[in-house]
Amino acid sequence: MVNLTSKIFIPPSTVIQPAPSKQDKAVKSPAGSSFNQVLTQKLAGELKFSQHARERLQSRNIELSGVDMNNIQNAVNKAREKGARDSLILMQDLALVVSIKNNTVITAVDGQHLKENIFTNIDSAVIV
Repeated sequence: MVNLTSKIFIPPSTVIQPAPSKQDKAVKSPAGSSFNQVLTQKLAGELKFSQHARERLQSRNIELSGVDMNNIQNAVNKAREKGARDSLILMQDLALVVSIKNNTVITAVDGQHLKENIFTNIDSAVIV
């Protein structure tokens, strides 16, 4: 006969927690990153240039270095974090209008052509 009234002794320092379910494991974010950070990185992807922007860069002999591209991408990421949709990015002798949503440079203007220029349809500006 089995004694069903026997008690199991658990030392007071032992904490019993339920095993994590499959759902709990799926919710955890990788390497301590927040969901928002991971989502922002995935949405950002690689910066693209519209045909118009490529033509402007080429006709004005504007060359962007790897450092320039990193600075532009960082500016786009900051604008995205603030909820911007279309931003003017100013860096040295260059102005770029960027669609944050599409991660696309729409147009580029060099320092010589900046004077008396009016930028419309932007909701933010990032100075690099």
